[in-house]
Amino acid sequence: MPEPHDPRQNHLLAALSADEYARLLPDLERVPMPLGHVLYESGAQMRHVYFPITSIVSLLYVMEDGASAEIAIVGHEGIVGISLFMGGETTPSRAVVQSAGHAYRLRGHLLKNEFKRFGGRRSGVLHNLLLRYTQVLLTQMAQTAVCNRHHSLDQQLCRWLLLSFDRSSSNELVVTQELIANMLGVRRESVTEAAGNVQRAGLIEYNRGHITMIDRPGLEARACECYAVVRKEFDRLFPETIAH
Repeated sequence: MPEPHDPRQNHLLAALSADEYARLLPDLERVPMPLGHVLYESGAQMRHVYFPITSIVSLLYVMEDGASAEIAIVGHEGIVGISLFMGGETTPSRAVVQSAGHAYRLRGHLLKNEFKRFGGRRSGVLHNLLLRYTQVLLTQMAQTAVCNRHHSLDQQLCRWLLLSFDRSSSNELVVTQELIANMLGVRRESVTEAAGNVQRAGLIEYNRGHITMIDRPGLEARACECYAVVRKEFDRLFPETIAH
């Protein structure tokens, strides 16, 4: 078992070959990830990638009027900053810490050098892992867009909770209704009503910003198909990992 604050708590780092892990390890910097901390702003130059271990990061699209909505969630299963190795230096989304904890940070040019070290017929483990993870993230983004357009807020909330719990090390989240409202792009009053419905169904306990999962099968049954689509794609592309 990895010790607390071991880089291998991140699934991508844990899946690296011994040689690739040894090359990256000296440059992996453990950093605190306080709630609400912004890692990237839309359009800003990206200098680091982040491998969360005990934190969860939300990727948000921010409108000109300041309104925002979440397009994806990243936790210990992935990496924040795919634009750096996909050929871009900026992103139109904002990355903000949704659940406090820690992550390992790596300078962007070091990751790009390792990514380019292997290519084509000589693909290394990291190269393949990052490409597979990018497909998972794109699936999550596409499914989030469909979910926000076609499903009820209760279903969206259950999907969001399940994705968050999958990326957490416990069955408890510390998150305010205001933050959930910002993530889902709805009014706080709507989140209050939806969370009350899910709590009355006996699926969660919600008290003073603490959400505890009580009935996972019930939460999955109440969620729309979107959660299962994202989870199935993750399991297909990363059969060697366990998301929860």
